[in-house]
Amino acid sequence: MIVGIHHVALGVSDFDKALKFYSEGLGFEVVQETEFDSSPDVDRTIGLSQAKARMAMLKGPNAFLELWQYTNPEPRDLRSRPCDYGYPHFALQVDDIQSEYDRLKEHGMEFVGEVVHFGTTSSAIYGRDPCGNIIELFEIKSAGIAQLER
Repeated sequence: MIVGIHHVALGVSDFDKALKFYSEGLGFEVVQETEFDSSPDVDRTIGLSQAKARMAMLKGPNAFLELWQYTNPEPRDLRSRPCDYGYPHFALQVDDIQSEYDRLKEHGMEFVGEVVHFGTTSSAIYGRDPCGNIIELFEIKSAGIAQLER
């Protein structure tokens, strides 16, 4: 039985910068941080050989976010556009999108433009964290749109 989504994992190019952004900028709580170097159990779990990485598990209001920075094998940057296959972005539901937009810019998030308002129903904008991962800020203004319980 599936209980729900536990976490989304993000590969980052600068672990310390990403950890600071997600904990201080977005307010996720660091609940686990570890580093491993060629652990046979980890290698068997993820399907890599002689993996070396840093990892942090961060707790948000309704899900966890897992940050990874691998040093072996050498990572490749496959992120490109929001329309590409894979995990192109994750969205954060926010209240007062303009305030979050302004605040996160101060924490190093680069947005594709200004906040877009879809009439009286919702507002959204895509941006990138300091490591280039795409994040959507999404504000719901009216009923009828799937939203998180508060």
